[in-house]
Amino acid sequence: MQLPVDVKAVIDEAMNIDEARRTPLSVSVYIDESAPGDVQAHVRQAFASASPHARVSLTYLDGRTLAPYPGDDMAVIVAGLGEQVGRCAEQIRQAGVPVMVATTLPSLVAEIAQASGHPVPQGDIVAPKAPCALPEPSPAGREAAPCEPVALDAAAAASLSELMGGWVVAACEDKRLAFALAFPFVRKPLSMESVNATALQNAGVGLLVVIPGADMPVMTLNQAKMLLMIAAAYGEELNLARVKELAALVGGAFACRAVARQLAAFVPALGWAVKAAIGYAGTQAMGRAAIEYYEGEALGKLAEAVGAARDRAVQAAARSAAQRARATGATAARAVRAAVAGKVGR
Repeated sequence: MQLPVDVKAVIDEAMNIDEARRTPLSVSVYIDESAPGDVQAHVRQAFASASPHARVSLTYLDGRTLAPYPGDDMAVIVAGLGEQVGRCAEQIRQAGVPVMVATTLPSLVAEIAQASGHPVPQGDIVAPKAPCALPEPSPAGREAAPCEPVALDAAAAASLSELMGGWVVAACEDKRLAFALAFPFVRKPLSMESVNATALQNAGVGLLVVIPGADMPVMTLNQAKMLLMIAAAYGEELNLARVKELAALVGGAFACRAVARQLAAFVPALGWAVKAAIGYAGTQAMGRAAIEYYEGEALGKLAEAVGAARDRAVQAAARSAAQRARATGATAARAVRAAVAGKVGR
């Protein structure tokens, strides 16, 4: 069977991945000694890399003059209650280097930086989700908030890693795949960014492509590239086994397209919405299942896990469309359910 996928485009994407593996990275980590020990340890471990292409330097903020390295791809300040944090972050930004301020004291760090005359942009302060709502900043800027510092238990540490990874993906767009290959905490946020973007693209394809069957090659190519990106983010090679798995997965998109076509025929007024919903839901399910697989949260083979998740999502989207169809009459609804059972259940 010939797959509706531009294999050359997929291989070209793989070549970009090989290039990312060889991309040099430079990161400076600055430690405010007043930062809680658990967040210091967490950030230092997060930026430990075995990649020969990643250079990571560590500096303590001890009052000496800071000399940012303009060749850095990014910097991170592990912040506590030190008054120099805002000033140092500003100096690093002025050197043309994006800087993340990682902390478990987010409201206090922001207050102290503001009071020092060197405010830190809100989007650059990265902290784990607090177990309770934080209070409004106090004028004094020194009273500890009830939820701060946030204790880095397993849930908070996972939250901090995910938010740090999301910041890197957004701030270092040109090298985000290289960062994922070098630093594990970037892998899931980068993969989720790819899943969300691809799902939206496929929803748009379902909405806008009106020529019968013309949406299939575009959707499946998008899904193939998404799965390849996820595999690459987790350090998987594009070998023969991976190509076979990819072929099996994108081949299953025929089922998604068949269901969408049948539903659109029975519910003409909602045909565009049906195709968009199935394109979005199927792509989201495939991507999330692949991430769970590489995170070690799924059992069995990748193709089985991703294919099963896709089919469940398509069935759910189809049921939703069938419910809408009930407004057009019971006959149409029965026809929709029969089409879904016949196509997806194969």
